[in-house]
Amino acid sequence: MSKQLKFTYKDKEYTLEYTRRTVERMEREGFVASDVKDKPMTTLPALFKGAFLAHHPFVKNELVDEIYGKMTNKQELIGKLAEMYNEPISALVDEPEENEGNLNWTASW
Repeated sequence: MSKQLKFTYKDKEYTLEYTRRTVERMEREGFVASDVKDKPMTTLPALFKGAFLAHHPFVKNELVDEIYGKMTNKQELIGKLAEMYNEPISALVDEPEENEGNLNWTASW
């Protein structure tokens, strides 16, 4: 199971998570994780908003900003979001666990 961050805001439960599909969507919309150091004012809010896509895709930006403004321990939060964001990327390049049915390949050069 993917890593998730859960909280309740105004009596509504939220589950933040990144999936392969949501990371792809974020990238298509221009999100570049390596921009965090150079463009934190745009990248960090986009990282937070992207975590809503898997379970709450229709939450308005204003509400996401409001929720972010109320979050405590923001540095730890950003660290957890970054860890969560990297999970689907790592899964994409991980080796399969079972040998049965896996494909081997060779290069001709």
